[in-house]
Amino acid sequence: MNTLETLKSTDLDVSAIRRDFPGLHQSVHGKPLVYLDNAATTQKPTAVIEALDRFYRTDCSNVHRGVHELSERATKAFEDARVVVKHFINASREREIVFVRGTTEAINLVASSYARSRMKAGDEILISALEHHSNIVPWQLLSEQIGTRLVVAPISDSGELVLEEFERLLGPKTALVSMAHVSNALGTVMPVREIVRLAHTRGVPVLIDGAQAAPHLAVDVRELDCDFYAFSGHKVFGPTGIGVLWGRADLLERMPPYQGGGDMIRSVTFEKTTYNDLPYKFEAGTPHIAGAIGLGAALDYVSQLGIDRVTAYERELLAYGTELLRAIPGLRLIGTASEKSAVLSFVLDGIHPHDAGTVLDRSGIAVRTGHHCAQPVMARFDIPATTRASLAFYNTKEEIDALASGIRRVQELFR
Repeated sequence: MNTLETLKSTDLDVSAIRRDFPGLHQSVHGKPLVYLDNAATTQKPTAVIEALDRFYRTDCSNVHRGVHELSERATKAFEDARVVVKHFINASREREIVFVRGTTEAINLVASSYARSRMKAGDEILISALEHHSNIVPWQLLSEQIGTRLVVAPISDSGELVLEEFERLLGPKTALVSMAHVSNALGTVMPVREIVRLAHTRGVPVLIDGAQAAPHLAVDVRELDCDFYAFSGHKVFGPTGIGVLWGRADLLERMPPYQGGGDMIRSVTFEKTTYNDLPYKFEAGTPHIAGAIGLGAALDYVSQLGIDRVTAYERELLAYGTELLRAIPGLRLIGTASEKSAVLSFVLDGIHPHDAGTVLDRSGIAVRTGHHCAQPVMARFDIPATTRASLAFYNTKEEIDALASGIRRVQELFR
């Protein structure tokens, strides 16, 4: 009987789930690994590892171009993964699913293709003050190239979007809203439905960065009513170097190609190139075939667990961890929004986060320290960095207990 068959009807059998993740069962510096760096990348279940192994062992071939058996098998597995993605985010059709390297490339694709072809000097892109650099820098590059302007909606002391200010900043020059669904640095769950509603009442399209949402929350692009949605495979238990851009078909149809090369063409002469249909128009060159297949396996795994049960369990972990860490003198949580995903970001009085992370590592506890590719967030709270513990459905309350004990050891060492 496999793990998915042993799941209880109302909750997760975490012990059984953990057996599916070989990376969790190792020692670091002689201590059992406590892996709390899931916002950076997640561990991979055996189902994903086996899907990658199977492709490279028996089906390794290029896709779409071959008439031989291996190519046909590889193509089917690759396109089957696109169908899995479609169902995972409840998209209308497969041709709206574009495989990219990750959320970063997806945002750059929208900036380079959609925005560059439609915007002019003076047009505004509206983002929030809690964005990842990947949702800041592409718009700054666009500004340098064509003269658009980046506008930033503020966040509160708890790390929540100030919705009234966001609405005020939506103006006649706003050409696009681009917002995170969940903050990677703080865990804030953004009011994306209201963001989309307010933007659409003014005819403004919306791109949602779902890198931190897809592993933790149900994503329904039709219900969200956004225009673009992006996420990364490696944060949702799949391989690195693969991700998804979903876009409304009517928008993708009108966008020029992002890159030129093989498979994004229908025909080529020295005089003219005719571009391929969606989604292949945006998938130049040999794609990350194994990555897409592994991503499909990862999304199947999460779907069979039940994303609603995953969300409920992680909320329990977050509540437990929040209470535990708040009770530690000299620790301050950064990001205390009423709606949060599984992130505990904190600072310790008189101790640099890098020092804290190094000491925790010696106890086998893997956390992330630094600015988390969100330097403006750090500036907003007047701190250089935080220590971030980020949770997944295979983590346990005992691991959070180990984190709290490790933090106390850090404090004793630097007392």
